[in-house]
Amino acid sequence: MTRTLAPLLLAGGLAFAGQACAAADSPLLWHNESLTYLYGKNFKVNPPIQQTFTFESASGWSWGDVFFFLDQINYNGEEDPFNGKNTYYGEFQPRLSFGKISGADLSFGPIKDVLLAGTYEFGEGDTESYLLGPGFDLAIPGFDFFQLNIYYRKPDGNRVPSGAWQITPVWSYTIPMGNSDILIDGFMDWVVNNKDASSSRPNQSDYHANLHFNPQVKYDLGKAMGYEAKHLYVGFEYDYWSDKYGIQDSQFFTTDQNTASLLVKYHF
Repeated sequence: MTRTLAPLLLAGGLAFAGQACAAADSPLLWHNESLTYLYGKNFKVNPPIQQTFTFESASGWSWGDVFFFLDQINYNGEEDPFNGKNTYYGEFQPRLSFGKISGADLSFGPIKDVLLAGTYEFGEGDTESYLLGPGFDLAIPGFDFFQLNIYYRKPDGNRVPSGAWQITPVWSYTIPMGNSDILIDGFMDWVVNNKDASSSRPNQSDYHANLHFNPQVKYDLGKAMGYEAKHLYVGFEYDYWSDKYGIQDSQFFTTDQNTASLLVKYHF
């Protein structure tokens, strides 16, 4: 899971504290949708200034959970040599809960549930990948939720690398502040092994282990203004990505990304 041509999240098999919906006999237990606007500078590999519009949908089911997001990314009038002046990227992330499906209590220690986690990454150009592996819902004091997914990622078609392992924690943490709250949530994608890769981008000869750390820090503005909580947020998204896209950072081509974007997010 990756964002801005890589996730969001939120990334990984993200599940929000959603809204109860549906009839009692429906397999859909809750769902939550949101729209986000991001504006940031100092991005690497792609043009440095980016504006992103993101649609996200999270839902809980009688058999597990689903997260989906779609980014529409604009390069502020500049052109990327591969994508033009704008592009898109998305992920579909279903997870099957062995606890829900079997009806058994699979909790032990900090583990609340064991799942089969999957992700389909898609976008413009040669970006499609399939990820599959075990997932765990963890009970960590103070967190609204904490997930840990361990994937084997396989690019679509004959692209190299043929596969790599990825570790993806996803979290949410709420801090009360005055008459409102600060929400810190996000994900981290850690591709832990190196593989040979094709030269589809400049200076890309090997697919390097890389780490993408992408939290959002948001103030519940709606609650502060006396409206319903957990609907309107303002804040920022921090984006650290070492060896972005698996391209090794060098003095000739910088791929270590360290930037932040202003954020407005509305849940509906």
